[in-house]
Amino acid sequence: MEFSGYKKNDIVTVNIEDIGNDGEGIGRADGYTLFIKDAVIGDKVKAQITKCGKNYGYARVEKVVTPSPFRVSPKCAFHRQCGGCQIQAMQYERQLVWKENKVRENLMRIGGFAAERINAVMEHIAGMEEPWHYRNKAQFPIGYDRDGNLIAGFYAGRTHDIIANTDCLLGPAENREILEAVLSYMKENRVSAYRETTGEGLVRHVLIRSGFFSGEIMVCLVINGKRLPAEDKLVETLTKLQFSERRIVSISVSVNTEKTNVIMGKKIRLLWGNEYMEDSLKVMNLSGHGETEAAQTEERIIFRISPLSFYQVNPRQTEKLYCLALEYAQLTGKETVCDLYCGIGTISLFMAKRAGKVYGVEIVPQAIEDARENARRNQITNAEFYVGKAEEVLPELFERKGIRPDVIVVDPPRKGCDEKCLETMIAMQPERIVYVSCDPATLARDLKILCGGGYEIRRVRAVDQFGHTCHIETIVALSRIK
Repeated sequence: MEFSGYKKNDIVTVNIEDIGNDGEGIGRADGYTLFIKDAVIGDKVKAQITKCGKNYGYARVEKVVTPSPFRVSPKCAFHRQCGGCQIQAMQYERQLVWKENKVRENLMRIGGFAAERINAVMEHIAGMEEPWHYRNKAQFPIGYDRDGNLIAGFYAGRTHDIIANTDCLLGPAENREILEAVLSYMKENRVSAYRETTGEGLVRHVLIRSGFFSGEIMVCLVINGKRLPAEDKLVETLTKLQFSERRIVSISVSVNTEKTNVIMGKKIRLLWGNEYMEDSLKVMNLSGHGETEAAQTEERIIFRISPLSFYQVNPRQTEKLYCLALEYAQLTGKETVCDLYCGIGTISLFMAKRAGKVYGVEIVPQAIEDARENARRNQITNAEFYVGKAEEVLPELFERKGIRPDVIVVDPPRKGCDEKCLETMIAMQPERIVYVSCDPATLARDLKILCGGGYEIRRVRAVDQFGHTCHIETIVALSRIK
């Protein structure tokens, strides 16, 4: 079907003006909007239209006519096929500008906030000093290439076709040796890989988690069955690996026999070592630019992490993010803080270092067990953790214990806060709310509700947790209007 004079396979010349949510360049041909894969802001490209819609279409780059001043040569040979680093071909400094603008535009367009207000409260994005090898967790699918050879790697964009690549530049260098050791074990012991099309085969994924401060590594194989053949051989192969700065401390399997896109199974069985690994985050003072006494004194919080634990994947930027949350909370040592969607207690324990009392709430029971253990291990006695929905636990705490929070911290999943949770937060009337978000669109939607309920935005800052991708974390400080 033809729209605006264009049809599928037409070749057009387009100037790229913006980047879409999935990393596509956005341009217009005679007013018709096109989303063009592998194009960078500032490029002039010749593109072939792949799909036409009524108001917009999709295309792919045939030739870069005039390269953008922000275009760089990608370090990874697979970046165009892989669905991971969507904007690796754009200069890192320009990535940061785009991400900051993305947050600003979402707040204005979806949240309905005036440009003057957002510009007044928006702070400069916190970027990375080194935007490579920053991920402490990766899940590698295992499969076969066209010749039937075992491979590990990543899915190609928008597909479940595996690109063979054991050396992703976003993860630690040790991942490559671990993956190659697993593949070697599978070949030697005739262990099959899982085939999505038939539901047959055994090994589905390999999960690798690395402690950037502790040096500990966890390896977990996700399997379509109860056991692996020659499990002792897998343990022997992996424990023989020697690294200069890290060591494997845990080897396990996760049983997932369901036909599903969910990677991890619900049951973990330990093969060797510990059931968990540990890592730590530094509590630091980010206010001002001088070397304060607080900044010079290093405090670290240790976290116990299991294969199923949620833990931020970029530890260096997570330290910045959580310390900003601590700064935005404006704690003096007397406040009562409620941390909603608290997970294994990462933000809660940061807050507990400066608050009078912290209450963490999380719907996942295992996460709360981990949070309590993390508090115990760090000798933090002013933090309590509760299993349940925030909108149910908060009123119960208020009625049963007479607790009224001075500060509420939320760090919800990508879909944002539950509407009832937002209503409960407003009803509890804390003096301050600190909102940590991994999606600017749902953040803007939720801020609109909170500000309609008697709060105003005081500070906003984006933090780049995911360099070379389209994802962005944002932290917002809100105060109750007197």
